[in-house]
Amino acid sequence: MAAFMSPAFTRAFSSDEPKPFIGEDVFKRLLGDSQKAGWDLLPIGRMIGEIGMALRGTPYIGSTLELYSDREVCSVNLTGLDCVTFYEVALCFARMVRLGGRTPDDLIREVRLVRYRGGKLDGYLSRLHYTSDWIYDNARKGVAEDITPNLPHALRMDKRFDYMSRHPGGYRQLKANPGLVPKMAAIEAEISARHPWYVASEHVAEIEPRLQTGDIVGIATSAEGLDCSHTGLVYIDEAGVRRFLNASSVQEQVVLGERLSDYAVKYRKNIGVMIARPL
Repeated sequence: MAAFMSPAFTRAFSSDEPKPFIGEDVFKRLLGDSQKAGWDLLPIGRMIGEIGMALRGTPYIGSTLELYSDREVCSVNLTGLDCVTFYEVALCFARMVRLGGRTPDDLIREVRLVRYRGGKLDGYLSRLHYTSDWIYDNARKGVAEDITPNLPHALRMDKRFDYMSRHPGGYRQLKANPGLVPKMAAIEAEISARHPWYVASEHVAEIEPRLQTGDIVGIATSAEGLDCSHTGLVYIDEAGVRRFLNASSVQEQVVLGERLSDYAVKYRKNIGVMIARPL
């Protein structure tokens, strides 16, 4: 790892602390694949799709971002991904390659831009914890476009997002720092007031022809307090089927799953999809 990291970056963390970057071998493999296959010449969505496919089989591991209870550190773990860090890594690796990046520092720089509100790391609450907030903020930054409002049958979500502030014990930093909870509640109220768009599950088959490889998918949910319960990517296979490429907690790894419209109706609490298109 030292060969990839700048001295200043390495000095910031002692050897007995959690590492902000894990997965040197995966990073080298992805970079080598990109150079051999000419991924940098592909449209951004297709490049994201290729990276996502190259990550298949990566174990599903949750909570890899929760390194500390008292501070927020922008970290990347390529050896274990959850549904959010999966699409985030695929997107950010593609952006890094496009910009000529070659090191984990370059990747982490892209992750910091997309993961945090306004692209600025300013504590735990600056992380974009809700999918609709991630889409909203990254649209403002020019990273992705929220195409959901322009899709047929798009609806506004009319519910309150407050899961994190009502369940602070499930989040390491909220549990350790109770003073953050009311501030989290204020952020949630702002997100709720936007009434984000989604397309109902029964209409996803109709919008599938409009979707492209690399589109980011939020699975909208009826679960109380949440906007989305799962995330992933669209991937168009050789037969032209729009499939759901995702880090699955059920299958415990990154998989190329079923047709997106089938996944949208697979679980009782799935109510639809939100779609963001990388730019």
